[in-house]
Amino acid sequence: MRMALRRAGVAALVMAAVGLTGSAGVGPATPAPAGALPADTDSQTRAPRTSNDGKFLELSIQSTSPSTITTTSDPTVVVRGTVKNVGDRPVEDVGVRLQRAPAIDNAVDVRGALEFDQAIFDTVGEFDTVATSLDKGESRPFTLSLPLRSATELSLDITEPGVYPMLVNVNGTPEYGGAARLDDARFLLPVLGVPAASDAKTTSTSTSASTAVVPPDTSAPVGVTMIWPLADAPKLVGGIPGSINDPIRLIDDELATELSDGGRLDALVDAVESATKTENDADGRVSDSLCLAIDPDLLITVENMTRGYLVVDNAGIPAGATHEGRGRDAAGNWLQRVKTLAASMCTTSVPFAQADLAAVGTVAHPELTATAIERPADILDNILGVTSVRNFVWPDSGVLDSVTVDTLDAHPTTALVAASSVDTRAGDSSRAQLSSRITDTVSALAFDTGAAAALAATGSNPSTPSYIDKDTAPQLVSESRVARRQDALGALAWSALTPTALPRNQILAPPQLWSADADDATAVLSMLSTLIRSGLATPQSLPALLGRQPGATDTATLEYPERATEDGPQTSVIDTARTQLPRIDALESTLVDDPGLPLTPKRFTAPLREDLLRAMSSANRRDASATAVRNAERSASIRAANVTGTVDNLYRAVTVVSPGGVYTLASGQAPLLLVARNELPIAINVNLRVDAPPEMKISDIGPKQLPPRGSRQLTVPAEMNDSRKLVVNFSLTTTDGLQLGVPTSVTVRSNAYGRPLAALTATAGGLLLFLAGRRLWHRFRGQPDPADEGYEQR
Repeated sequence: MRMALRRAGVAALVMAAVGLTGSAGVGPATPAPAGALPADTDSQTRAPRTSNDGKFLELSIQSTSPSTITTTSDPTVVVRGTVKNVGDRPVEDVGVRLQRAPAIDNAVDVRGALEFDQAIFDTVGEFDTVATSLDKGESRPFTLSLPLRSATELSLDITEPGVYPMLVNVNGTPEYGGAARLDDARFLLPVLGVPAASDAKTTSTSTSASTAVVPPDTSAPVGVTMIWPLADAPKLVGGIPGSINDPIRLIDDELATELSDGGRLDALVDAVESATKTENDADGRVSDSLCLAIDPDLLITVENMTRGYLVVDNAGIPAGATHEGRGRDAAGNWLQRVKTLAASMCTTSVPFAQADLAAVGTVAHPELTATAIERPADILDNILGVTSVRNFVWPDSGVLDSVTVDTLDAHPTTALVAASSVDTRAGDSSRAQLSSRITDTVSALAFDTGAAAALAATGSNPSTPSYIDKDTAPQLVSESRVARRQDALGALAWSALTPTALPRNQILAPPQLWSADADDATAVLSMLSTLIRSGLATPQSLPALLGRQPGATDTATLEYPERATEDGPQTSVIDTARTQLPRIDALESTLVDDPGLPLTPKRFTAPLREDLLRAMSSANRRDASATAVRNAERSASIRAANVTGTVDNLYRAVTVVSPGGVYTLASGQAPLLLVARNELPIAINVNLRVDAPPEMKISDIGPKQLPPRGSRQLTVPAEMNDSRKLVVNFSLTTTDGLQLGVPTSVTVRSNAYGRPLAALTATAGGLLLFLAGRRLWHRFRGQPDPADEGYEQR
């Protein structure tokens, strides 16, 4: 029924947009006060199209008060906003009114209610005139107010707690057209308790019961756990190897703003500090329900910023021109605050740089996998001085594929995933499970999908998670920031206000890169605190949840949506990782690990592997802004290209120096003298590869060590049996056989004779001995030698 109404509503909205119908708002007829606009018209006058996609007016909500209704709240709802003429002609008789739909009664409608047909919003207020005429480009503010309930006047008629979909409707008459509904704005209003009606004291005794305070049902409080993410898009410049004293380089200085007063990361920390300070959380119940989830890449970056840093002018040129960063002090202050918070509450890590775990599993490189999943906890512990939650993985996508499950299967692990991605084998939806077993060693904790999607929609850069179908996702760009915040508050409260909702444990998980500002963060934690203080929720710590192992029958399978693959890193980035990781490994294995030096081979090469993880980051890939998504992909491509270029340069930095000219051997077995140069800051073991012609024999000299940023002479035994000039090619390789540098050609000539000349010399020597012996023989016998006959006659 609800789905049919939504489809009907889409058709009605389309017809209204082109002016084929009047307003579709329905509800009990109410007399219009003097000067008020008439109710929605049934006129069939065609409203002409405009140049702005058929849209004439744009409605935006600026504030709602109260944002959450409690038994002590003001009994009147006040909504403020603006109406702007975005069409190509004036609009007359512009009026707005407030409407509400029945309280949400199922989890699906927590987000789906925002797409309801207007007919469902059947409790309506009166139209309030905004402007008799609104010119093109002109905007006007408005304020609407209605009591929650009243025995004497028009009201929202809210008589019991719940989460209520609200709608602000705007009507108008475009020039050359008829009156029509021209836009609307929707939001959720959480009502935790109904305050006494404003006219309760003036009503009769018979009606006092209908206007008295209505408290919430606290008989089945929900156990609530909130993950509080601290993360940012990767900021370190890609392609910079590790060093000891060199300052880090960032691609921009936006992090300085994020960490400073009023910045996003500052606001996220400030909200937790405020919500958990003694005067607001004396019993520590809010603190017990929270767990900081921190990106180790962010911590590494911020810690290095505290020592001073540089910002490159061009992210594509890692070693190019730079300027000083301005966030050193802000980084130090923020890091110290995080250390203080982490010491007093649950702290866990997210995968390094919010890397896409499906892509990491596809690359299937042990060191890369360990850096992404296993080492983040160690990084947090070392920097923050705490013991963070172990054997826990929260994929940024909120879903797991089979490859990642197989990767995690090596150790007992609990993964935090969207409830919508967990399919219980029992197929019984009434047996909603918070924790399920996926394999013998991998378990899944399910977070609230509706609440998580609503939280992802808040902030300056709203996003649609991978576990939400694009076809059913709300159009975030058309919703005002305040409306999106209200939707999140309603989503947080729904399970607590619905005692029949299962399971009675709720994990709240905003996106890891959450763009919430101070107002968003404060409102969310205020709702969490209110739910706990009112008895609607009880704190449930994450470590306690992890300690509850699912039973053997609580088994499930995971669904991996196609969207998750679409939201992942580009194929070219994955291909780069597959190509460059073996080269990085080979280089590291051939570098010399000197215990006396602080720069080790692992420390030197680790940033390059980390850069490949940063290139696989999920940050900003699900933003509602197409520009943000393109920028994320571009940054990943630049980072991957930087790694490739740097690895190429590192390999070229170790080479044989060409001697130039012709190399002359003093004898047939004289050695060749070559020079090998190492421009890397670490000593390296190399092998000499020789490509010589058959006439020349070169002996293997074995592995040789080259000093850091230095050179060494190599003595290469050679044997040459030819006096011709021969060309010999030399190159250096890693101990694994990968070529280093550029091959060098050496022209060699020997002063030694060849074999024919040696035979001729031997023959001549033998003939000489024969002749000399014959002469001596003849003289001994007193006979003249025939060779002397001519000489004697003279």
